[in-house]
Amino acid sequence: MDKLAQQLRNDAEKIEVTVSDQLDHRIAASLQNVTPENESYAAPRSHRPALFWWASSLTGIAAAVAVIVIVNTRQPVEPAAPTPSSIAAAVPVIDWKAETAMLAGPLQQELDALQSDIRRAEREVRDDIGL
Repeated sequence: MDKLAQQLRNDAEKIEVTVSDQLDHRIAASLQNVTPENESYAAPRSHRPALFWWASSLTGIAAAVAVIVIVNTRQPVEPAAPTPSSIAAAVPVIDWKAETAMLAGPLQQELDALQSDIRRAEREVRDDIGL
């Protein structure tokens, strides 16, 4: 890490930077034009009477109470049970054309090979344990 730090210091010493008078004046002008936000720019407060606040609050409370009462006093509507004839009419009849799958030749050969491997492994295990 010391080598890297030393190399960076050497490279930094070789860098020559000059700031033109024009850039210096532009930077100074930008810094002088930045001012903190004043209170005078804040949005003006509305001068509504206190009665307006009370009226809007009471209207909101009344609307909420009305919604709660309407929802709680409404009787639930039970859906009508479907009749068996309407269910039978709604279900389409599907003509299934199903055939049993036949194993193709290569798949059958692979199955036979796996079964013979299992039988051979079983024999070897029996021989190893002395049955």
